[in-house]
Amino acid sequence: MISDARVPLEHQQPYGTAYEQMLEKVRYEGAYPTLERADEAVRLVLAGLGRQLTGDERVDLAACLPLEAARVLTAQIPAPQPLTGWAFVKDLASRTGASLATTRWDTGSVLSAVAAHAGPDLVTRVLHQLPAGYALLFGRAELTRAA
Repeated sequence: MISDARVPLEHQQPYGTAYEQMLEKVRYEGAYPTLERADEAVRLVLAGLGRQLTGDERVDLAACLPLEAARVLTAQIPAPQPLTGWAFVKDLASRTGASLATTRWDTGSVLSAVAAHAGPDLVTRVLHQLPAGYALLFGRAELTRAA
């Protein structure tokens, strides 16, 4: 965070306004008791998503997010092979020791806020880049093509 030396430390906000608004949305959607708990979920899920996305979708998504969220997303090195949606949730759960149900809840809460920032067109592009199983995590129906 860039701090302003003229503002006393006790009056500085820990987050930028846009990021705090994103955390409020995640806190509300996820029914988290505090912004700090919402922040933990956001950082976990965005770091995981940063390991899955590449190319223009990664850059465009980062550009839509508040600075703090974009930094978490882009600080990750993309994996050589992206995970399916379910494997993504299992990977996040194994990294935190949380249950699969809790991790699925966290993921949906965060990705719904990400979708609100990104807009439907970018979310569609992101979903086309990722393997099956992410649409539900973003709050969309998982549609499959007829054979």
